Amino acid sequence: MRMHLQIWTLATSTASRPQGLVRARRRLTAAIARSGRRKNIKSSKQRRITSFTCLLISISLFQPTHAQNSPQDYLDSHNAARKQVGVANMTWDNMLAAYAQSYANQRVSDCGLVHSNGPYGENLAKGTGTFTGTYAVSLWVAEKQNYNYNTNTCVSGCDCLHYTQMVWRDSVRVGCAKVQCNNGWWYVVCNYDPPGNYEGELPY
Repeated sequence: MRMHLQIWTLATSTASRPQGLVRARRRLTAAIARSGRRKNIKSSKQRRITSFTCLLISISLFQPTHAQNSPQDYLDSHNAARKQVGVANMTWDNMLAAYAQSYANQRVSDCGLVHSNGPYGENLAKGTGTFTGTYAVSLWVAEKQNYNYNTNTCVSGCDCLHYTQMVWRDSVRVGCAKVQCNNGWWYVVCNYDPPGNYEGELPY
């Protein structure tokens, strides 16, 4: 069976990127820093960026299985991407998952890709049909091709912040949630602690 999916993804980071990298709507807010979280970064220099991906994606693909939304599924998908670049595994955090679930529940009425602006790194995605949690993660992993490690930048016109947050070395805990919105779309939230994407730092 073939399903037609429509997908949006959205990422937040705790740092700004060099100007001109992404032709996208951007909104800067102050990062929420915990004492001792990053010893080598002054809180006055910490910033959070919300970045939309390049395009609304329409994809035709084979129907995925429904058993792709468990904590282990999310965790395995993240750790597979981290393993590819030699980064240690994340662990599942129930408090982060509860935070993600609480925020996802708030978006049921509109399914809006608007960030929670909480203290964590955050990736968002939504899609129709049998859109699964692990499929959302796979979209973020696919942004690897948009990331240039040597220059620590994204390909012009595209996003890579979902991917860099996933593989950020110091982001060692993750929690995710998924809800179905009133319009029938599926909404996926993953939160990361400590958050990643600090300005001027490599992810790994």
